[in-house]
Amino acid sequence: MPESTINRRVELEVIAPDSSRQLVLVDKSPFFIGRGGGTNNYLALSDARVSRQCCAIVYDEGGHQLEDRGNLHGVFVNGKKIERHTLEEGDAITFGLDDSYKLIFHPVVVEDSLQVILTRIETLSSGSSISAGLGKLNLLLEATSLLHSQLPLDSVLAAMIDHAIAITHADRGLLLEADSSGSLRVRLARGESGKPVTPESLNPSQTALGQALKKRSSVITEDIQAGNVKLQEAQSIVMQRLRAVVAIPLYTMPRASSLESVVLKTGQLLGVLYLDSRRPAAFSKLDRQILDALSLQAGSILDNARLVERERERHRIEQELDIARNIQQALIPHGFHDYPYLAISGIHTPCLEVGGDYFDVFPLSNDRTAFLIADVSGKGLGAALLTTMLQGALSGMTIGADPLQVFHHINRFLCEHSQLGRYATLFFGILHASGRLEYISAGHPSPLLIRKGQVSELYTTGSFPVGLIPEADYEAREVNLQMDDTLVLFSDGVTEATDSAQQLYGDSRLQQVLASNHAAPLDRLQKAILDSVDTFARGASQADDITLLLVRYRATA
Repeated sequence: MPESTINRRVELEVIAPDSSRQLVLVDKSPFFIGRGGGTNNYLALSDARVSRQCCAIVYDEGGHQLEDRGNLHGVFVNGKKIERHTLEEGDAITFGLDDSYKLIFHPVVVEDSLQVILTRIETLSSGSSISAGLGKLNLLLEATSLLHSQLPLDSVLAAMIDHAIAITHADRGLLLEADSSGSLRVRLARGESGKPVTPESLNPSQTALGQALKKRSSVITEDIQAGNVKLQEAQSIVMQRLRAVVAIPLYTMPRASSLESVVLKTGQLLGVLYLDSRRPAAFSKLDRQILDALSLQAGSILDNARLVERERERHRIEQELDIARNIQQALIPHGFHDYPYLAISGIHTPCLEVGGDYFDVFPLSNDRTAFLIADVSGKGLGAALLTTMLQGALSGMTIGADPLQVFHHINRFLCEHSQLGRYATLFFGILHASGRLEYISAGHPSPLLIRKGQVSELYTTGSFPVGLIPEADYEAREVNLQMDDTLVLFSDGVTEATDSAQQLYGDSRLQQVLASNHAAPLDRLQKAILDSVDTFARGASQADDITLLLVRYRATA
């Protein structure tokens, strides 16, 4: 189905496993959802158990349809497994895992602005003349029209505050915005007749703000001297001789009917619209309704701006990950040199956008070739950065550096920078044209040696990864390869691949595949390994990077 842009606004409330929440705009059809962002997913889920192509939301005449696109554990709506389902407000989408993501479907109905205003204003109050009421109504209409303008965000918000000041005859108005911790900061400050006011010169009543936030409702005081005792005694009010104060908290609109969370029912704090005056005020019923409507519009603008900013941040992170992935893939060998005494094949498949595995092959002289495989602890961008550093350090062997000294230096460096919290397993080998193989192991799984149809481990004694033990002592060992001997180097993403029952692929299955295909060309042998792992996993999501490096010795004449 070709992709198209849809006009009807639909949002997904994404609840992550850590309970954090964000809103994602569904503006494409099909709207692809799955693990990672490298497969054209518009919503990327950071859960290795979710399939890369998980599901999609498709818009047609019948509404928004959710389709299962092959998720391993199934796709569920309100607890029921589905193949295709028409989504409705508040539907909860899950992926067959208790501790994974939950998506709440929200079609946003955009009402006509004039209708919103008319339903909010029931009647003109008896304390206001018809002409005055219509004048204030006109101000509200002007403010509402700003929502559809192309003006910069701060210009729209400033105009909203100016309208609120004009309606209430206040001396000044502030828009305070809440940060991620809930603390308020002044975003915009305006005086009478649209005069800008410096935030540093302002001292809004913390008592009024506190009352509004505690009650989660507006605080509108027409004459402090005749009303609220707490406000009369507030120091900032006394010092500034304030007589009227308005504090209206701004919240996101409720986006679900579920009782799972108070935050969902009441909305999250966006900020506060604050007005004050040194003159007593007389707010009519119309004034209060207009203030409520203005605060709703201001809250809507802030909410949308926050969603846009989050979406921009998500795109920025995805772009940076794309750059990191491209750099990492460029550093992985793709076209191998034609060596007269060995054949090589290799592949690296990260489980996320970037991985913590890598391999490398480089000549040291005409009759000596170095090859290595590494696996950094963890996954993602942090692990990928360390693999790049390791690759740069180990490439120094091309200019004659001693391999053992390089290994000890890398180990000391990582241990001295323990705040990195990373270590790496490595296998490094130098194959001579004569068949002599010198190798160093740093905690990496032993390569498997295929010799005349028999499969065995190259070594059985262990060693320490680099970056784990400062005192670790590494040693170089030797073995002589015979003609057509094949070394199979792999990361633990191969042997620790799991099926849907969480059973491990294991060493024995790998050895059986190697024994059955021992005479096959390297590219076919590599494909046989990958096919065997994929068949065993039966579509289970890849939980770790998979890296293979195959080296076959061919004796020269």
